Amino acid sequence: MAEVGKASTVTDTRYSQSPAQSVEPAEVERPRGWRYKRLRIGPIALPCYASPESQLILVSFVCFLCPGMFNALNGLGGGGQENASANAASNSALYATFAVVGFFAGTVVNALGIRSTLSFGGLGYCVYVSSYLCYSHTQNFGYVVFSGLLLGSCAGILWSAQGAIMMSYPHEKDKGRFIAWFWIIFNLGAVIGSLITLGLNYHKSGDKETDTVSDGTYIGFLVLTFLGACLAWTLVDAKHVVRRDGSRIILMKHPTWKTEILGLWETLWNDPYIILLFPMFFASNWFYTYQFNDVNHARFNTRTRALNDTLYWLAQIFGALVFGFALDIPNIRRTTRARAAWVAMFVLTFAIWGGGYVFQMKYTRKDTIISEDKSVHNPFILDWKSTGYVGPMFLYIFYGFYDAAWQTCVYWFMGAISNNSRKLANFAGFYKGIQSAGAAIIWRLDGLHSPPPYMNLFASCWVLLAGSLVIALPVMLLKIKDTVPVEEDLKFTDETIEDVMGHEFMIEFPEKEKA
Repeated sequence: MAEVGKASTVTDTRYSQSPAQSVEPAEVERPRGWRYKRLRIGPIALPCYASPESQLILVSFVCFLCPGMFNALNGLGGGGQENASANAASNSALYATFAVVGFFAGTVVNALGIRSTLSFGGLGYCVYVSSYLCYSHTQNFGYVVFSGLLLGSCAGILWSAQGAIMMSYPHEKDKGRFIAWFWIIFNLGAVIGSLITLGLNYHKSGDKETDTVSDGTYIGFLVLTFLGACLAWTLVDAKHVVRRDGSRIILMKHPTWKTEILGLWETLWNDPYIILLFPMFFASNWFYTYQFNDVNHARFNTRTRALNDTLYWLAQIFGALVFGFALDIPNIRRTTRARAAWVAMFVLTFAIWGGGYVFQMKYTRKDTIISEDKSVHNPFILDWKSTGYVGPMFLYIFYGFYDAAWQTCVYWFMGAISNNSRKLANFAGFYKGIQSAGAAIIWRLDGLHSPPPYMNLFASCWVLLAGSLVIALPVMLLKIKDTVPVEEDLKFTDETIEDVMGHEFMIEFPEKEKA
């Protein structure tokens, strides 16, 4: 293993007009220090530690270990408990808090920095998992609800920091790939968590109401989420990140609480078009409650729920891969890609949720009630060996694919509007805050003593998704451009072009050959 890229002046064979675009011939002086040294393993030269690529991988694994385990646990339906009421109450409290904190989380991230906010955010997931382990033995409902409130505060800050990294660190031409790689690594956490759950609960083939996941499942999740919170301290803050061409992340050099609170208002005042994406934000987690509790938890036993959970998150990986790389296809204008993505999502909304409508027509809440006599099997509760399981299995896989496609597109749309880390942290905060407001409402509705019929909740998902796409269309048609000039990105900071370029341009053009 040999070190390459020591502190020195090197000639990059690219050039740029913006720090978020690829650059061509310019003199690039790399900063000194271990974090900027590149390592070579045979013919492979690895990115330096403070590069966007390395930082994306690190934050992906933080989310792999924290939100990934959260997704695996909630994907089981009811948080792995026999009765889903405690989980519904906890998640309602979680998303209500998340909605408030998330909306203002960009201010916190910009003021305190990436590393501190990510680590603080990770700790909330540890407490959340521990509450279910406690509930299995003590039925301590209050602790479960408290853990949801705490996690709402922590997660809002974590996801704002994550969004800033994913959308502002890459070049414009690489944003789709960065989103895809993050979503792949992040959802691997949910896949592995689901596989662990599947292995520990393989023998539980009875009707799901008689089954709670094992203590080992919760303990495993608890350890992994704690490791994720610790891993966050290995990141570097945005001011230290340098791209391969020497350019830096656009941010505030001297942020204060005052500047960042005002910056939140300035984002809304100067970029009012972002409001047109708010319905997409609101819809983006609305369907989770229906899918997890009213499909997976309602229709399948414990081990089959774990299998469905695994397939759901695997489909997310595939969906992110397809859409992330498609959104970065070269030789096609970014404006064209944005409009094509909108059309694709509109078609998928009616194709996949149309299939969901056919499935939902087949059962009601009354059908899925389990008899108090545990020896009586409910025919609506399916095992993977049951006749008729294959169709619902594929529907659940398509639900996972659709979710990844939706989230990837929303992040890419926001990243196509700006390259400014400060602004994108606020965008990410708006996204997660409004998303969580929707989730808080639907979790509460599903957790009522007399909840709405499954069909009503299904219809609300379908209408919100289709309607929000229509409202967001003007952003794709009018706001997203092929590139964002650096001068436009710098308006929202106290930096200069020299600060973000990280080097002095020395572009030489070949003399024209004389005739």
